[in-house]
Amino acid sequence: MHRDEIDEYVQRCQQLIETSPQMDEENTKVKLIQPFLELLGWDLYSTEVALEYTIPMASGSTHADYALLVGGSPVVFVEAKPVRSTLTDSEVQQLRSYMRQELDVDWGILTNGKSFEVLTKNHRGNGGEEVSVVQFNLNDLADNPSVLELLTKESIRSGKSDEVAEQVAETNRAIRYLQDNEDSVTDAVSKAVEDEVGELTIDLEEQSREFTQNLVSILREQRQFVSEEPASDRDKGANEPESAGSTETSTLTPTSSDVAEQGYVIRFSDGKVIPESGSGPTTQQKENMGAAIDYLIEEYDLIEHIEIPHFPPQARKNCSINTEPVHPNGEDMRLPYELTNGFSLHTSLNTQGKQNRIRDLAEQVELSVEFLGEW
Repeated sequence: MHRDEIDEYVQRCQQLIETSPQMDEENTKVKLIQPFLELLGWDLYSTEVALEYTIPMASGSTHADYALLVGGSPVVFVEAKPVRSTLTDSEVQQLRSYMRQELDVDWGILTNGKSFEVLTKNHRGNGGEEVSVVQFNLNDLADNPSVLELLTKESIRSGKSDEVAEQVAETNRAIRYLQDNEDSVTDAVSKAVEDEVGELTIDLEEQSREFTQNLVSILREQRQFVSEEPASDRDKGANEPESAGSTETSTLTPTSSDVAEQGYVIRFSDGKVIPESGSGPTTQQKENMGAAIDYLIEEYDLIEHIEIPHFPPQARKNCSINTEPVHPNGEDMRLPYELTNGFSLHTSLNTQGKQNRIRDLAEQVELSVEFLGEW
């Protein structure tokens, strides 16, 4: 699979979606999904691809839109939805139920032609439960085409896909452990540093906790081949139409050249991008962090959702937001940012620390966030 082929596929699909954003399911299958399967190396005009594959169920039978077969047995089920819809949890559960009925089917793909979710069976845990491996969209493919290596016919047949899935499962286990045992890991890191170098003048516990949280963030990035789909998109109804003319290249979504020009870009799941396109380049993490929190205050009444002073998860000393540029223990905030309501935002953090604070505050108003550009 060559990069040129992927780029051509992405451009062609984006043009089709732009001209037909309300495309129905049948047209989505023919114009978007079947070319995707061909891109992965599956021959639609052979016996290795079955359309409307019958799946026996307890109450009768149902059909998967596509079954990809190796040696006459299905190994991948593909469920197609119209491009005008969004992917929902109920549709993910439907695909899981299909995979559960066929022992040889270890992989499932749910797609509407522009967004994709890939499932696999976790044979080493949870009794072979179907788990989500990765989510991506057309824009992600343009930036990081390597995700497709997980799904090619050759990778499925050779077992390479299973190796990648196991790596993802191991990473998930590490993430869960660090999250469930953050206090004990933080204490262990603090003790290890103190045993090596002695007592320090900094708040070692806070730094150790931030290290643990940053490690979780790094593992999440490693686990996901590309950016995750915003959680809010998954809450929409399966047939909820998008606004007329909306596409994956909406004006709310910065292009790669926009991102390069704008430096540290923050994108919320409601579509808001900071800094706004055309506002001029900036390389200041602090300024963009402050603008992002101002947006949450102005548009989502963030202050009404939190206690002031607001502490990030598990923090015991330095707060995120206070009515004045001091922490509750009386220490001055270093490099405070004055928010539009006059409150002070603590910004003296490393890059991962700033990301964690923005993510935490966005979650208070039920938004998710992506960090693009130079982050």
